[in-house]
Amino acid sequence: VKLSYGTAGFRADASILQSTVYRVGILAALRSLKTQCVIGLMITASHNKVTDNGVKIADPSGGMLSQDWEPFSDQLANAPDPQSLVSLIEEFVKKEKIPFNGKHPAEILLGRDTRPSGESLLEAAKQGISAVVGAVAHDMGILTTPQLHWMVRARNKGLKATESDYFEQLLSSFRCLMNLIPDRGTSNETEDKLIVDGANGVGGEKLEVIKEKLNELDIEVRNSGKEGGVLNEGVGADFVQKEKVVPHGFGSNHAGIRCASLDGDADRLVYFLVPPNNCSKIDLVDGDKILSLFAVFIKEQLSILEEDTKGSNNYKARLGAVQTAYANGASTYYLRHLGLEVALAPTGVKFLHEKAAQYDIGIYFEANGHGTILFSEHFLSWLEDKNQELSSTHEGSEQQKAALRLLAVSKLINQAVGDALSGLLLVETILRHMGWSIHQWNALYQDLPSRQLKVKVGDRTAVVTANAETVAVKPPGIQEAINVETGK
Repeated sequence: VKLSYGTAGFRADASILQSTVYRVGILAALRSLKTQCVIGLMITASHNKVTDNGVKIADPSGGMLSQDWEPFSDQLANAPDPQSLVSLIEEFVKKEKIPFNGKHPAEILLGRDTRPSGESLLEAAKQGISAVVGAVAHDMGILTTPQLHWMVRARNKGLKATESDYFEQLLSSFRCLMNLIPDRGTSNETEDKLIVDGANGVGGEKLEVIKEKLNELDIEVRNSGKEGGVLNEGVGADFVQKEKVVPHGFGSNHAGIRCASLDGDADRLVYFLVPPNNCSKIDLVDGDKILSLFAVFIKEQLSILEEDTKGSNNYKARLGAVQTAYANGASTYYLRHLGLEVALAPTGVKFLHEKAAQYDIGIYFEANGHGTILFSEHFLSWLEDKNQELSSTHEGSEQQKAALRLLAVSKLINQAVGDALSGLLLVETILRHMGWSIHQWNALYQDLPSRQLKVKVGDRTAVVTANAETVAVKPPGIQEAINVETGK
């Protein structure tokens, strides 16, 4: 089997992955030695079927493994025998000047989702890590992928990084935002109820934990994995977004109620509405709409802050939205119409993340519901100072509330990676802040009709694109032919 490390790490049928995961354990330890930081290793296959599994590495920032190391990962996974594996490692250690002096032992945080194959693969990872002398593995238990990424980022910032710290940060920043909501009277009950499809995976389990600690939200969790459903089978964000039908366990009795769906490892989130007259099809509120909601809210807070012309410490923040060529054109038009800078990046979270990091506040989302908001360190320290200044001169002013809201968003959203749980809490607070129902949110713009089909070709590398995959450069003549068709 030839394996290759993509955006999702290595993924395959779980039965063939033990040697690969063992080797990725070695890779994680080497990465930790090289960076002198804590590294994460997550065992999951996200929205794939339950018999699959996978493994990926979280870098010191909590983001994806650096692309420079992907070719080595591929060689490592595909080394044909023990001897070539050892010589590959020796060669790479020399080339990368990885210190083996024992001064800074490697440290790895391990997590896995709820797949039955996860336990034995975790053992293989531990053995791989301990093959590197002095390397330490901490088993963090069953986690969502974003929780592990969050923990790695927090540990490398010198912060506390247990699962309860994760919940604590999410809930305290959520409550802070709820307390800052303008008083608009009460909304009706249907609007307050939220029904979430947990994809029969780890996200459903963790949402139950959050639900226990939250009185402010009326959440009902379906497909939490406890009722005996199968992970990702007829459920989950990937299924809902691609098929545009209700997940298992939802029907006409949910018409008009706000519904959301997580994927198998809880790094994607989409919302949907069950129409009253046809409960098989849904009105999908996808990643593009989530991006638009976040953009409207953040832009509003920045505008309020900029009204403070008397303050001594003023700064015009650069806010940007990052999308891929898969985004619906109506959303791109809507965002530009709002006066936002919209950048396109090639498909793949690592490209979006990199682009979003170039702004003071960069929001990125794929239509599939994977995305987050990044705040630059420079902007956050300015915001902290601004908040201090306002609390001494304009305590309780609209400007100070806007500063507090933005600071709370930066703590609620998971800046390491897309996180369905933190995204869900942020959507809920913004809808309440705006006084919007899901119908009003969905009506921000109408999606242009679109259709996606997979075409099997002999050699996919024969098609070469440019400008973030919006133009086909090769084979010659193909783009001209496309232009003729779209011109019609």
